[in-house]
Amino acid sequence: MNRSRVVASTIAVIATVVTLFPVYWMVLSAFKPPGEIQSLEVRPWTLHPTLDHFRRVLGGENFARYFLNSLAVALTVVVLSAVVAFLAAVAVTRFRFRFRTTVLIMFLIAQMVPVEALTIPLFFLVRDLGAVVPAVGLNTLGSLVLVHLAFSLPFAIWMMRGFVAAVPEALEEAATIDGASRAVVLWRVMFPLVAPGLVATSVFSFITAWNDFIFARTFIISAKDHQTLPAALLVFFKPDENDWGGIMAASTLMTVPVLVFFVAVQRRLVAGLGGSVKD
Repeated sequence: MNRSRVVASTIAVIATVVTLFPVYWMVLSAFKPPGEIQSLEVRPWTLHPTLDHFRRVLGGENFARYFLNSLAVALTVVVLSAVVAFLAAVAVTRFRFRFRTTVLIMFLIAQMVPVEALTIPLFFLVRDLGAVVPAVGLNTLGSLVLVHLAFSLPFAIWMMRGFVAAVPEALEEAATIDGASRAVVLWRVMFPLVAPGLVATSVFSFITAWNDFIFARTFIISAKDHQTLPAALLVFFKPDENDWGGIMAASTLMTVPVLVFFVAVQRRLVAGLGGSVKD
């Protein structure tokens, strides 16, 4: 093994350890008894693991509802963003129209604006929109879906544009000559070829919607039944003393769906990150 490979492997191992250590400490703290969590003697292990923190979290009020709310919002955002991003990517790649370049540049600019800078304007927009369409107004899950779509679509469309452009136009022309309509060409020819790219963008959309805290606290004001898991963690933060065991247990449980989703799509995700479509 040459020196450059040793250096690269060492850097990769160090980066992996640095990345995974916070996750390890979170899971470890979830199993530690309260005395060890609050102890000044920090140990990267525990000899007395306990499930009390998980029992308290799972037995808490409305935890299942919060979990289902987060899952419903994340999955809805994934499906809608995938469909809209696919169709929009086809439009900006295959068709020539006025301001096409301007639209693409606007997608990039939208990614540069911090979420915090747009939260308050979006609040007033959703409030006014809710007067016309109650399903996407304040204190509804529809408002969370709407704002997450607004933030996930620019990235998804820009990324999907590369996958659509990599599909040879000859395939579409051949299908059209065989009598296929535009809809058939999209869903039977192009969609399977760009599916890895859709998976890659879906992972981004799912993680963003699942871990969201700012939007959940901003748009779900008084409807506790519509609260999501990240915002529900605030119940463990108390004025006198925070329940760190409950916080870590709830955070560990929140991580499980992300891991399950990632494992379920990992094969297509790797192909999507490769970004190649064979001719």
